[in-house]
Amino acid sequence: MAIKWVDELDLTGKKVFCRVDFNVPLDDKLQVTDDTRIRAALPTLHHILKAKGKLICGSHLGRPKGKPDPKLRMEPVGARLAELLGGDYRVLVTDEPVGDGARRVVQEMRDGDVVLLENLRFDPGEKKNDPAFCKELASMAEAYVNDAFGTAHRAHASTAGVAALVPIKGAGFLIKKEIEFLGKLLGEVDRPYAALLGGAKVSDKVKVLENLIPRVNILLIGGAMANTFIKARGGELGASKVEEDSLDAARKIMESAEKRGVELVLPVDALAAASLDAPEGTVVPADRVPAGQMALDVGPETRKLFGEKLRGARTIFWNGPLGVFEKKPFAAGTLDAARAVAESNAVSVVGGGDSVSAVKKSGFADRISHISTGGGASLEFVQGENLPGIAALEG
Repeated sequence: MAIKWVDELDLTGKKVFCRVDFNVPLDDKLQVTDDTRIRAALPTLHHILKAKGKLICGSHLGRPKGKPDPKLRMEPVGARLAELLGGDYRVLVTDEPVGDGARRVVQEMRDGDVVLLENLRFDPGEKKNDPAFCKELASMAEAYVNDAFGTAHRAHASTAGVAALVPIKGAGFLIKKEIEFLGKLLGEVDRPYAALLGGAKVSDKVKVLENLIPRVNILLIGGAMANTFIKARGGELGASKVEEDSLDAARKIMESAEKRGVELVLPVDALAAASLDAPEGTVVPADRVPAGQMALDVGPETRKLFGEKLRGARTIFWNGPLGVFEKKPFAAGTLDAARAVAESNAVSVVGGGDSVSAVKKSGFADRISHISTGGGASLEFVQGENLPGIAALEG
């Protein structure tokens, strides 16, 4: 992969547009409630500043639908960034992503200034990868650094289009770490190699499953997507969520695993209840959920079985919770899986999204080898897709 990293670029005195992922949660008072993504970008930002680059950051925030939304402005993000960078730097937030005002702020930057562009998705040209919008962004910079892995699977202006218009380009330290760890899953690994996939939909992960089967030794499937596999084997799922139109896909995946000698492990018991708000669940066989009941978590025998497989693995990839972990009565399966991954001696990689939330909630995050910052991006990378935001940096 012919990509230059940020520490290989000559950024001295140059205006550097750094695409970051500052899509952070805000509370009702528009204060940042979780600055993990901002902190993750700091090594790259500090490097650019210490290299005497003039730093211009750009990110999206939420889903503003191509027009300004006062609840999704970057000002609170800029305030938190200023706190994290320390008193040596002044963060200036523009009042628009591009245009005369933004360009003027960039032109008038002084030493110690960091410019944070207004929410890039306030302009419809961002998601459309509009050439005119790309040109406006590129006109403000002499170098481009992408450190937003969470959006690398999107061919948007700031993640793909701009890279072709700026003479100097490269990837930040966060993307470098993502590529290194996720890339290991696609090459030679220590075995046994176990993949644990949960979440709601088989249809979202068919390509991932197809790409993993030739690589892994053990495939563990939990969450609502396990229901579809269990029904494909003739199980009764009551009122559980099942993707009827994915039953054939589930059968093909099971057949492929069997042909390749991959151990495919499904839940043997489940915690069932009549509603998501039930105070507790009842343990039932995973393939015999009573009518009117839903499988909302894996049961104790499954937690034990999955735990044994994970603790014995040498390489682990995990994406997706094993139950409705946001609800305390149905969180045990996911939290036990996090504990098992942490207690293994494996190189462990956890995909983004709900899996990351679950690992953090479990308290074992510091014992995971790598926690990806990109949900969709990490899945597409592992399924062998060419990510536009990465491909744009090549050459």
